[in-house]
Formats: sequence, structure tokens, C-alpha cells
Amino acid sequence: MSFNIEIPILDDVKTITVEAGSSVLIVGANGSGKTRLAAYIEESMGEKAHRIAAHRALSLNPNVNKVSERQALKGLRIGSDGDWAELVHRNGSRWNDNAPVALLNDFDYLLQALFAEQTNRSLDTHKKVRSGDYSEAIATKFEVLSETWHELLPHRELHISGDDIQVSICGTDSLYSARDMSDGERATFYILGQVLVADEGSLLIFDEPELHIHKSIMSKLWDKLEALRPDCAFLFITHDLEFASSRVADKYVISSYNPKPHWIINSVPKDTGFDEQLITLIMGSRKPILFIEGSSNSLDLMTYRSCYPEWTVIPRGSCEQVIHSVVTMRQNSELTRILCSGIVDADDYSTEDIEYLDGLGIKVIPVSEIENIFLLPPVSKAILKLEGYSGSELEDKYNLYSEAIFNSIKSDQINDVALRHCRRRIDRSLKKVDLSRASSVGELSKILDSNLSELNIEAISDFKQREIDKAIENKDLYLLLKHFDNKGLIALAATNLKGCRLTSFEQWLSRILSQQSNNEVKVAIKEQLPNLEAR
Repeated sequence: MSFNIEIPILDDVKTITVEAGSSVLIVGANGSGKTRLAAYIEESMGEKAHRIAAHRALSLNPNVNKVSERQALKGLRIGSDGDWAELVHRNGSRWNDNAPVALLNDFDYLLQALFAEQTNRSLDTHKKVRSGDYSEAIATKFEVLSETWHELLPHRELHISGDDIQVSICGTDSLYSARDMSDGERATFYILGQVLVADEGSLLIFDEPELHIHKSIMSKLWDKLEALRPDCAFLFITHDLEFASSRVADKYVISSYNPKPHWIINSVPKDTGFDEQLITLIMGSRKPILFIEGSSNSLDLMTYRSCYPEWTVIPRGSCEQVIHSVVTMRQNSELTRILCSGIVDADDYSTEDIEYLDGLGIKVIPVSEIENIFLLPPVSKAILKLEGYSGSELEDKYNLYSEAIFNSIKSDQINDVALRHCRRRIDRSLKKVDLSRASSVGELSKILDSNLSELNIEAISDFKQREIDKAIENKDLYLLLKHFDNKGLIALAATNLKGCRLTSFEQWLSRILSQQSNNEVKVAIKEQLPNLEAR
């Protein structure tokens, strides 16, 4: 059995086919129309579809009134268990005539359906035994739910009777009401129940399926559910990239929505050179992409996000990874519609290197590492202004700070900087060596020796040391910060500009950078960074 999901796109319709026993996943950023798409698909698929909204109440009442299974299931599907209720009433009764944003409050109906099914299944088994049929009893849905729930949450155990649900901590006899379970426990119970009571051959639509579920059990939960209901198809709609990358499914990305309605939706391509999570993030972004050095928890990321708010900033670790990402994205036919650029640390690039990188769409900052941006004179003075300094007092304070930096530099530190510089130059030179024309081991050796002979390591080291010596002699902070990469310098800024420890200084910088409005420090930092065209 297959389901054909038809989604309006500009001047056309996109059809997504999902087979029973499989799933489809749609990813979109906030505001991309995910929930409206979920509601649209439910409406267009009619009785085949059963949607679980992201905005859902999880209040579990084990003492719910017991009703017939038919009534409970009708209430669960339509929102009312009245004899008059039909599918046409679903939007009004289940969704209060506002399907995209209404709070889904159907936990009572779910529990009623599970209790009723348990009663009917138990009665059927009882009758068989009384008639002499001792065939193996079919497990109730409550039993399947309880077993699966305990497998996912082994520290807890459900105790379900004919009219109550209680919980115990494994290894103890103390029971408490299921209404007192944690959000995650109730969410797991709710999702298990919804899938188990779904009509045969349903398209189950889950909006934000990851809500309240701990990441440690997320993948296992949905693996179990898909295995339990091979007769159904699953449609997941989410903004959680980690959840999206954890599922084996056909995947699509929504990038925008028009109330007409139509959506811009594209399948996630394979073999792009990026991992699936990154490619999904790129395709789902409504901004151009900016690749930077650093990690996702670094001050680098905070700085670039603050200074380039019109870009989606993605840290890629090393400068080589930034360059590779920009080149890969610009050469990939699936991604050329998305503007991308990159920024790397100065890292001793020559003028020729900088021009080459600029041609690739990669800018080079004016300092050896992004932390040095905070040490540049305009930024340092902006920090002092925020601290309340002005006029000659500010200049005196700045001069003391500048002297502290120059006086802190020792000859062994300069040697270490020169050594790192030589290593980078050697590494870059070797990566540029073209060995493809060699037809023998001897030729390989000759080409390599030729390229190595062109590397004058002593001259490279001498140049770096001379530039640093010149910066110190002339008290040229711009030149020093272009060539001197020593993370200890920012600690001096903390002491001399803010009178605090490095950790407190970095926390303060993070707060300053995260402010929505501009301030003197943010403006000063942005003025030191390269200009990027986002259009």
C-alpha cells in the first residue's frame, strides 16, 4: 500500500510517495510553514491520515471514564464521540476550526481506547478458554505499550489494571499514579499509544516528534514504532536536524511558505560532499551560508553570528575545511542556487594567497586568529568606553593596556610563533604539490625533492620573526596581532580592560555580542571584519 502526498508548489504540485512500512521526513526552520503543511496533508488525505500536532496536551488521567471502543476511537479520530460525528467534523471538533495552531487535547480519548480494547480483548480470550480453546492469547495494546515503554525506560515499570494505571521504580514495591509521570515518560506513553491504536493502513503524521523525548531513546523509540506498525506509513515534520539525521527515510526540506498556499520544498540530495545533517541545514536556511573556522561552542561563532546576522553561520573547524566547504558547495549543481562564502584567519597568508582565496569567495580577517579582533585598538577603546572611560583617562588606560601586551612577549614565544608559521607554510606547499604527472617512483621522488628545495625554511622563519620584532619596536599593535597568535593575549585584555579573569571577560563579550541592538563594541568589531555581500 502506498500513499501519494500532493504538496502545492509554485504553479505546480509536488507528489511525495511513501509506502506502508516506511517513512518520509520533512525538515523546515521556524516560520517555514511546517505545521500548516502537516495540517494541509491531513486534510487532503482525509480518513487515511491521523495527525499528532506539535502543540499537544500531555495531561494523563488514569481515572478517565470508560466508554466503548467504538466511541473512544471516534473521539480520537474526529474530536467528538457523538453519534452524529463524521470525518467532516474533524476540523471543528478535533482542531477547533484552526488546525495549524489548535492545542491537541486527546489523551483522554487515547486512554479510553486503550482501556476499551483491553476489556474487549480480555473478554474474547476469556470466552475462548471457557469454550476449550487454549490457543495463545493475543497481547492487548496496553500490554504491548507497557512492554515497549519499559524497554525504552528500564528504570520504570507500568502497572495497568482494568481501570487504573500506576508506575513503580524498578526493584521497589512503591506505586504512584501515572498522572505523576515526568513529561518525557508521559510523552513516550502518548506516542506509543497513538501509534498502537491507529487504524490499519494509516498515514501517521507527527509534527515535531522529538518533543519531550530524551535524545538517548529517540531513535530506538521510532525504530520500535515503525516495526510495530508495518501496515502504516509515517510522515515526520521537524526542525530538529539531529532527529532528522537519525532516521532512515526519504527526506525533504521546506525553505518557505506562501499562504495561497504553496511551499518551496526540495528533496535532500545525496553525494554532495557534506554529511546529511549539514546539507539539511544548508537547504533549510533562508539566508546565505557563511562557513567559518572554529567550533559550535566557541566565541568565534558568537562573534560571526553577531557581525553577520543576515547569514547562516556554520563552523567547520580548520581553515582547510572552510575552503573545502565553500568550493564543494559552489561546485555542487544541487546547491548553486544558495549563496555561500567563507571567512578564515589570516594564518600568514601571502598577498597572492589572499587574492586566490577571494576568487573562491573566501575572505581573510586582518589578524592571525579571531580572538585577536578583541585586542585591536578600536575594539579595545570601545570596551573602555563601555567601562566609563573617556578623554585622556581613556587614552592613559589604553596605553597601559598596550604596553602590557608588548611587555608580555618573550623571545621563546616568538620562536614558537615562527615555528607554527613554518609548519603551516610547509603543509600548504606540500598540499599544492602535483604528483599526478609522475610515471615512476623515481619521478615521484624528483618532483617532491624539487618542491622541497624551493622551501627556504630559515627565510620563512626569519621573515616572521622580523615582522614581530618590527611590531614590538614600533609599538604597532595592528602588525603584531596580524602575525602573533598567542591565546594568552586575551587574558591580558581581560585584566587591563575589564579588571577581571579571562572566563568572566569571555562571558561578558558573549553577552555584549548577543544583544539585539548595536553597541560600540559590536560596531567596532564589525568594522574590523571583511564586508560580505549577502545578495
